[in-house]
Amino acid sequence: MPFARDVSFLKAKATRQSMVGVGIAVVAIVVATTMVAYFQTGGLTLAGVASAQRTNSALWFLDLLPFAFAVWGQHVGSVMAYEAGAMITDQTQELRTQALAMEFKAQHEMTHDALTDLPNRILLHDRVAQAIHRAKRDGGSLALLVLDVDRFKEINESLGHFNGDRLLRQLAVRLKGVIRESDTLARLGGDEFAFLIQKVASDADVHKVARTIQKAMDAPFSLEKLTLDVRASIGAAIFPEHGQDVDTLMQLADVAMYAAKQDNQGFVIYSSRLSMASPQRLTLMGELRQALDRDELRMYYQPKFDNHLSRVTEVEALVRWQHPRHGLMQPAEFIPLAERTGLIKQLSLWVLKTVLRQSSLWREHGLEIAVSVNLSTQDLLDPELPDIIAGLLAQHSVPAKQLVLEITETSIMADPDRSLEILNRIAGLGVRISIDDFGTGYSSLAYLRKLPVTEIKIDRSFVMEMLDNPGDEAIVQATIGLARSLGLAVVAEGVENDATMVRLQSLGCNILQGYHISRPMAANDFPRWHSDREAK
Repeated sequence: MPFARDVSFLKAKATRQSMVGVGIAVVAIVVATTMVAYFQTGGLTLAGVASAQRTNSALWFLDLLPFAFAVWGQHVGSVMAYEAGAMITDQTQELRTQALAMEFKAQHEMTHDALTDLPNRILLHDRVAQAIHRAKRDGGSLALLVLDVDRFKEINESLGHFNGDRLLRQLAVRLKGVIRESDTLARLGGDEFAFLIQKVASDADVHKVARTIQKAMDAPFSLEKLTLDVRASIGAAIFPEHGQDVDTLMQLADVAMYAAKQDNQGFVIYSSRLSMASPQRLTLMGELRQALDRDELRMYYQPKFDNHLSRVTEVEALVRWQHPRHGLMQPAEFIPLAERTGLIKQLSLWVLKTVLRQSSLWREHGLEIAVSVNLSTQDLLDPELPDIIAGLLAQHSVPAKQLVLEITETSIMADPDRSLEILNRIAGLGVRISIDDFGTGYSSLAYLRKLPVTEIKIDRSFVMEMLDNPGDEAIVQATIGLARSLGLAVVAEGVENDATMVRLQSLGCNILQGYHISRPMAANDFPRWHSDREAK
């Protein structure tokens, strides 16, 4: 054993030191005896030495010293070796205990959230995987719920991150009381939480859990002598109905949660209508998160023709996805995914940065072209958007009037008051606002007079059929008249032929856009196209 070896080693070292003492004592005896014999007989003989030993009692005592040193050294060496070994053993055990404690702490920190001490995404993934395994074995079901606090960013901005963290800790305590011991509550990060609910008999059980969660949040939260009403959006996915593995369930619960947030429903159970889920679309949902980092997105620009100036003065920025397997994908194939998965804000930021950087490059080469960018509903609910735009305009030295933001009527109606506040801040920068797909939304006239818009964009569905459908032409003509009375410009998209272009010009439409003018093109191709058109 290690301890016995340590004791033997230390005892051997102590014995060696005692033997040195014995040797010194023997030398001392020889020297003392020789000197006594010399003084007694006046010479050095064996008989004189023997006589000195017999007659001198002091030498008898001295003769005992080597034996005393040997015995004492052995005893002390044994004691010291044992005590030292015991000390080493105690310290080793203490180090082992500390190491085990540190290892446990490291494992706990790796699998638990530091703020709330709830299981984190890693531990949740493991528990869901185990629950799926049991459910497959037993033929059971389980549900995964994802919760996101509504407008949590505003709380952080107005009360500070310290109070935001306090709110999350309070929320975690409440949510712990909702779940059963067999279930799991985890914090995914930020203001997102997840619930693993095992042994689900039907959708009704999931609805019951969601109602319990919402009820737990009904009571106001207290922060800095303030009482806050906090609401959350919850999405759920069920095994095996919606997915057979952890990643799929997490993705689809995420989709359902964003649908609940977007539609202000509070709680939504996933269904195929939310993302028209197919293996390809589910794969795209994951790949879209990496497309930005992999530089797979491309910007195309479609010219807009100004009737009064008889020239192209503006382009609309249109994003495409250069997918490594599916080729060049149109916005309709991935923008809805971005909106459902919460990536739309990140995508919109990338578009704004790219477009303003390109606008700056064109201006450096003497090409003064305004650029319009489409915004989503979630963009209009982001209080940081005006400051982001102001910063990007300054960074790229682009005049605010050279940027046009296109919004839809339906995006405004998601939260009219909040959208109006953010749009007023953006318009205050000098950025122009355009209502896209005008006539396809609701309550447009009621809010049009309140919005800081500069133009109306007639939806292509009316323009493309206006020559063959009197009703569509009447809508186009009425929209142009309405815009004139309000002092707004009118853009007609979907101009596919010369006859439509001539008719829109006769009706007094300001700006035309469509394949008859030009198809969308890459940024590098636009200056040459523009130069050739100007030369005609």
